Amino acid sequence: MSFDGLFTRMMTKELAEALAGGRIGKIYQPSKNEVLLIVRSKGKNAKLLLSAHPVYARIQLTEEDYVHPKEPPMFCMVLRKHLEGAVIEKIEQRGLDRVVLIHIKGRNEIGDPTRKQLIIELMGKHSNIVLTDGESGTIIDSIKHVSHAVNRYRAVLPGQSYRFPPEQDKTDPLTCSETDIVSQIDFNAGKIDAQLVSRFLGISPLFAKEVVHLAELPNRETVPKAFLSLTDKIKRGDIRPTLMKREDKEFFYLFPLEHVGGERVYFKTLSELLDRYYFEKAERDRVKQIAGDLERFIKKEIEKNERKREKLQREWQESEKSGEYQLYGELLTANLHLAEKGMKEITVTNYYTGEPLTIPLDADKSPSENAQAYFRKYQKAKNAREAVKTQLEQTEKELEYLSLLHEQIRMASAKDLDEIKEELAEQGYLKEKAGRKEKPGKKAAPAPEQFLASDGTPILVGKNNKQNEYLTMRLARKEEVWLHAKNVPGSHVVIRSSEPSEETLLEAAHLAAYYSKARNSGNVDVDYTKVKYVRKPTGAKPGFVIYDHQKTVRVTPDTDLVAKMRKASRTHG
Repeated sequence: MSFDGLFTRMMTKELAEALAGGRIGKIYQPSKNEVLLIVRSKGKNAKLLLSAHPVYARIQLTEEDYVHPKEPPMFCMVLRKHLEGAVIEKIEQRGLDRVVLIHIKGRNEIGDPTRKQLIIELMGKHSNIVLTDGESGTIIDSIKHVSHAVNRYRAVLPGQSYRFPPEQDKTDPLTCSETDIVSQIDFNAGKIDAQLVSRFLGISPLFAKEVVHLAELPNRETVPKAFLSLTDKIKRGDIRPTLMKREDKEFFYLFPLEHVGGERVYFKTLSELLDRYYFEKAERDRVKQIAGDLERFIKKEIEKNERKREKLQREWQESEKSGEYQLYGELLTANLHLAEKGMKEITVTNYYTGEPLTIPLDADKSPSENAQAYFRKYQKAKNAREAVKTQLEQTEKELEYLSLLHEQIRMASAKDLDEIKEELAEQGYLKEKAGRKEKPGKKAAPAPEQFLASDGTPILVGKNNKQNEYLTMRLARKEEVWLHAKNVPGSHVVIRSSEPSEETLLEAAHLAAYYSKARNSGNVDVDYTKVKYVRKPTGAKPGFVIYDHQKTVRVTPDTDLVAKMRKASRTHG
């Protein structure tokens, strides 16, 4: 757990410096576990994200965009009633717990001053966001309701008195001396890092492992010195927000950790670090919640078509007998003089190979009738073979289309899903729900996502078939450069330039690779050509195109580069 009590301490400090005295404007609840406060502070709007997600629980400022439900959840409505227009007086941490208190001053409906507390508990699966009355401590509401049946220690329900999570009987790492540290550890018992976690407040296994690593040979002298070298950094505020990448795993902390090693990326603030670390992770989870039924439907359609393909492949193999039936008919016709009615078989010379061949006969039929029967079987099998071939081709196209949709759902943002559902309804896969019809009017055009290359050139990425088709067939100019990951489902990418620099071309290729099924591959081939060489075949499914005059570049998808280009676009916008 990187977001430990020490990390919470420094994040609280960062938020207090940025938001104290700020006025809360709009309040949103993008998902069942998240709240977004728009705070006007120091002359600009800041987005404060509060998350009680069981895996991604955190509090931070964010630059990410969130899609808000048309109908705000009840907890969001309660927060709006009590907090919109109120001022943040103070943000503080409770001891070294992962509990942050936001003290808020406002006015009620009749103009009397009120005080509220917004309490964010970052406790893994027990995480919560609780609004309380600042005077009485009574719970007004919480994002998760917890009864005594679930938690015997305390209930978190409207009307109950708020009670903090139980205190831990541990030592404060920021006030202890070398002697205190030594007294807490049994050096003969081993597992020093586990002992540190169990004896000291607010430290994570990640922090404890760093202490043991810095101590080299852990003993009564080296462990306290290593421990205090890290806590002194925190007391001085000497932090360097760091993302560490090792063997396809990512870690983050207040400063670089030597025991983790790997590639390091540094950030100006802890909030920027978390935006990068959770880049698309939390979004994927939100989409998964929203798109669960849709993804299950697509998977079911894929499985159905895979079974159909297996059946057709078996029929194709059986239809190969058509050539055998034709041969029997030809050879029997050429040897009618040797056959008689009543024979069950006849052996003749196969004039293609020069070898004898035995042909089964129907004893009740004449030689000529047997020959005609084989020709009829041949024609039937031949026709079936053509039909099976056509159906196989159609099924392969269907599987390609469904696989593309499945990949698009996996990579979609919440706002992209409506267009995917709309497309499935238009293609006859889903029935449009009866209900209130939208007012007639011009539909908003699909909105491909924009990124900015290092030199400032805009790059557009289609995140679903509607966006892909609109981007390539209508929005892009003929001389602009179009890219797509080679031979795998993926996004259409367009560089808004007819002569992009080599660096911009490579950056766009990274986007095409990243937003494709090959995003986790080491090397991805990306084709690029002019938009004028891309076309949609007649009758093709949405988003399907063919192209020529292409060249190919190979890249390894880079998440940091994608995040950087996205951030540059939003900052510029």
